[in-house]
This record gives sequence, structure tokens and C-alpha cells, in this order.
Amino acid sequence: MGFGVREAEASGGSVPVWVAWLGRRLGAVRPWRLLPTPTGTPFAFGYAFLLCVTSLISAYADPALVHALLQGSSTDVAHLVRAPEFVLVGSALWVAGGVASPFAIGFVLVLTALERRVGGLRTAGVFLLGHVLATLATEVPVGIAVLAGHLPDSSLHRLDYGISFGVAAGVGALAGLLPPWLRVPLLAGFGWMLLQDLLAFTDPLTNWGHPIALAIGVATWPVLRRQHREHASHLGELPTSS
Repeated sequence: MGFGVREAEASGGSVPVWVAWLGRRLGAVRPWRLLPTPTGTPFAFGYAFLLCVTSLISAYADPALVHALLQGSSTDVAHLVRAPEFVLVGSALWVAGGVASPFAIGFVLVLTALERRVGGLRTAGVFLLGHVLATLATEVPVGIAVLAGHLPDSSLHRLDYGISFGVAAGVGALAGLLPPWLRVPLLAGFGWMLLQDLLAFTDPLTNWGHPIALAIGVATWPVLRRQHREHASHLGELPTSS
């Protein structure tokens, strides 16, 4: 049966095509590609640099100034009504918990991997889509509940900022571009973490926003997979998703 094999020059035997391809891929693994670079992943690199700057400000600036900046960037209902464009952008310039937080680390790894597969523009689009839609999906019901008298007016004014919704969308999008043996544990592990947060119920709006953002990222699979196949075909590689 000669289908699906090619001659192995070094040994004189024959190996399946997928084994040869896997060998080439493993041999080409470069750990430093997990990190963003100015030329390879300009969006992830530039954004990470900006987050480092705002994290330094948050850590070392006058606490009153930091609080004012965070409050002015908050995507609570009151701010969304007055200046939606400003706060939706401004809230994504801060990292809740600092650069050592899980979502900050996830930002670097996930967005770098995603940008290497689909480019900076689409990566920025996924991040922005998750950040904006998940924010609106969690804050708009609060405004409606206040108008209906089910929540106090103080619910319109809360400190809400960070990159976690965008990162969650990035995880969902990236999973669709990975082979199943990586996709399943990524979604299962991240989903389990989000479920634990929901059960803890310490911050309901944020905790519900994360799975919403994850689902938004998953919804981008058809578009991103098509672009990724075109890119892989151009490079002469086999697609990594199915």
C-alpha cells in the first residue's frame, strides 16, 4: 500500500507524511516565539509595553491620582452613558492585579500566539470585540435593573477596568486554530477556572463576562480558520486545526 508515505532519505525506509511533518514542526520549535517581538508581533509587543507603563504608574504614582485615573477609565454604566468610546478604550489600558497577574501573563502568551497565526489586525479585532461586547453584555443589564428598581443607584458607579475580557476572547479564538490535542485541554482548563470564579461569586459581573468573552472568541473560528488556512497554504504547511 503506497499511499500516504514518502521515502525517508536518511534511513532508506518510508514514513507517513504526517510523521515527517510533525518531525519538522518539532524540530522547528523555538521557545522564544512564545514572547512578542517588535517585528514579529507588533500589536502584542506594543500593547504589552503600554500595559507595563500603566502598571508602573499604578504601582508607584500617588494613590489619589491612580484612583482618579482608574475611576475615569471605568466602564460602569454612568461612564458608559456619558463617554462610551473613551472608557471602553481607557479601561483596556490597565491591568487589574498588575503585570504578574494570570490575565497579564495570559495576555502575552495568548495574543502573541494568535498574532503569529492571523496577524496583528485580526488579533486586535478579536481582543476589542471581546472587550467591548462582554462589557456591554454585563453592564447594560445593570442599567436596566436600576431603572426597573431592582438595584440601587449606586450600582451605576463601580470600578470596572482591565484586559481580562479581551484575553478571554483571545483564548477562545486561539483554541480554534490549535490541533485538538491542544485545543481541548486549553478550553477545559480555562473553562474550569472561569467556573470556579462563578461558583465563588465574588464579582458576578466580571465572572459572567469572562465566559461571554470566551464564547465571542469561539464565534470567530470560521473567519480566523479561513485566514489561517490561506496563510498556512502560502507557507506550504499543513493546517493545525480541524
